[in-house]
Amino acid sequence: MRSPIVAAPPPAVFLLERVGKAYEMGEVVVRALGSINLDLYEGEFVVLLGPSGSGKSTLLNILGGLDVPSHGQVYFRNRPLTEANDLVLTQFRRRSVGFVFQFYNLIPSLTARENVALVTDIARHSMKPEAALAMVNLSDRMNHFPAQLSGCEQQRVAIARAIAKRPEVLLCDEPTGALDFETGKRVLETLQQVNQEYGTPTAVITHNAGIAAMADRVVYMRSGNISHIEENAHRVSPGELEW
Repeated sequence: MRSPIVAAPPPAVFLLERVGKAYEMGEVVVRALGSINLDLYEGEFVVLLGPSGSGKSTLLNILGGLDVPSHGQVYFRNRPLTEANDLVLTQFRRRSVGFVFQFYNLIPSLTARENVALVTDIARHSMKPEAALAMVNLSDRMNHFPAQLSGCEQQRVAIARAIAKRPEVLLCDEPTGALDFETGKRVLETLQQVNQEYGTPTAVITHNAGIAAMADRVVYMRSGNISHIEENAHRVSPGELEW
């Protein structure tokens, strides 16, 4: 009798082992992260959920090479990042990571297309700005300046800018935090589309528990540590979310 075939898990994009972060503020030591063990896998959509001060942003900054841990090891596709120098981390951020933040960080004097082109001009194997903006349904707004765009449209330009360099991973810090309910759902639909169509592993940090239902996995954080991780057997579409 043959043994049942068990599907192998997808490869880990990130592997974190006992990662911690402490900041010295004079004589005071602030521990932002305790000791984090976490894997993030190819193609998955992960929500990091927790209240303000739980360590979510610090963890995301370490994943994206914007910060380094005080202790522990971080691996990206089996490559160690913990001891990487500034040049290596700069290349990692430029080539491999797409960032989306709560505030759009668009340059007011540049059009939507020109804001996206800032990334495509320096990235390898990037897509054309027009193609990235078409992905987020902004083809008809590409020659508009940020002040001529709604909050949702500005955030979608920021997403287009992040995905235009074809990143290996997409990291999002409170991408709906400055948006109203309906606008936030449209932004989440865009992130879900990128995750599903391109297979880009996506991590979204939020304090909004309503977003958790659209994730493959939900990582709950509290006081600088992971309290528990839940898997969603069925992902809810952003249009079905309520908060």
